[in-house]
Amino acid sequence: MTIDEVLQLTRARSQKDLHPVQEILLRQVWEGKTYTSIASASHYGEHYLRNIASGLWQSLSEILHIPISKSNFRSSLESRSLTAEEAELIEKFTRSQCLATPLEYPGSPVPLGSPFYINHPLIEELAYQEIAKPGSVLRIKAPRKMGKSSLLLRILDRANSLGYRTVSLDFQQAEEAVLDNLDKFLRWFCANISRHLDLPPLLDDFWDEDMGSKVSCTIYLQQYILTEINRPLVLALNEVNRIFEYPKIAREFLPLLRSWHEEAKRNKTLEKLRLIVLHSTEIYIPLKLTESPFNVGLPLQLPYFTEEQILALAQRYGLDWTDSPDAERLMAMVGGHPYLVRLAFYHLYQKAVTLDMLLQEAPTIGGIYKDYLRNFWVILQADTELAIALKQVVKSERGLELEPIVACKLVSMGLIHIDNNRCTLSCELYRLYFGSPNFI
Repeated sequence: MTIDEVLQLTRARSQKDLHPVQEILLRQVWEGKTYTSIASASHYGEHYLRNIASGLWQSLSEILHIPISKSNFRSSLESRSLTAEEAELIEKFTRSQCLATPLEYPGSPVPLGSPFYINHPLIEELAYQEIAKPGSVLRIKAPRKMGKSSLLLRILDRANSLGYRTVSLDFQQAEEAVLDNLDKFLRWFCANISRHLDLPPLLDDFWDEDMGSKVSCTIYLQQYILTEINRPLVLALNEVNRIFEYPKIAREFLPLLRSWHEEAKRNKTLEKLRLIVLHSTEIYIPLKLTESPFNVGLPLQLPYFTEEQILALAQRYGLDWTDSPDAERLMAMVGGHPYLVRLAFYHLYQKAVTLDMLLQEAPTIGGIYKDYLRNFWVILQADTELAIALKQVVKSERGLELEPIVACKLVSMGLIHIDNNRCTLSCELYRLYFGSPNFI
């Protein structure tokens, strides 16, 4: 069994979710951590954690019908597999959660605790480990609607459960006037961090025109924000690609992030800062390797759903696709793209359309993907170079090589994959839609 299977079985047997502290304990003990190290990382008292753990071992012993303790937790369970009865119990519990959960239209982050969220255990565990490291930088890059915001919700939730403070800034909210001036931008940046932490924005007390905006911003963060909260701060910067549109700001702000990461190795206050940088496009702003925040820290990329994950999600939507080719048929059209799969299940669950009708209408202006596809159409019509390159890929049966920057832009949009320098379409939906004679 994996730790995720242990957690799923525990929830299914007890018919309720684990408290965040319980989950942290189980995951950390599974990794061989001591109560002392868990307490230090999570900012909970060691005595409190030991009491929680004592109840956990007793509950697990009753659930699994074998004596469980900290010393034998992993060794007793890792070597055995879920029984058919246990797998069925987990499936029933998950399905019951789905039936009790209001169905939301896809497009927004999947809420915490939602049974419709598909876990990426390895990616999530790597992210959780990274934010626990002093001065860390976590970089999450993926095209739009791949699940970055859903993953971020879970990372910030883990940080909160560890006793950290969290702030999520969305650069889409920054006005153009702010992004045209470095001083205004950095004051906006600091003021918003203060607001999220319920601290008065004492900008004028720390801002010094002679020292400059970047030094003032660093001092504000170090001597005010981090000192005042006196615990780790996980700062998530969402839609950083908006900054790329303003080269003057990008050339100053991005190296500043890198400098905080480097300084954290020597500075006890700055090591409390953990950065999460989310973006959907490549950065084309010339930066020295020693100044870029995009070559330090842990990079994560979100994958497409596998056929197994599509089958699991189908069950949660009440669709029995176990012995049918339907999952394979859907995957052949949309390639396992998370948003496109979820949108299909939403409409199938509503019984507004059959799978045959959905697939037939998918690449048309009357299909469920019309708005999503039209957005790409508008972007490409405004960029002739990208449109011509995509048209070449559409016509190519085996893929072809493209100019590197053009290829990277199309990858960032999620339209193509690159394998050994050869560019191919991400899914059949794009071939059918952009193969239209009306496209350029």
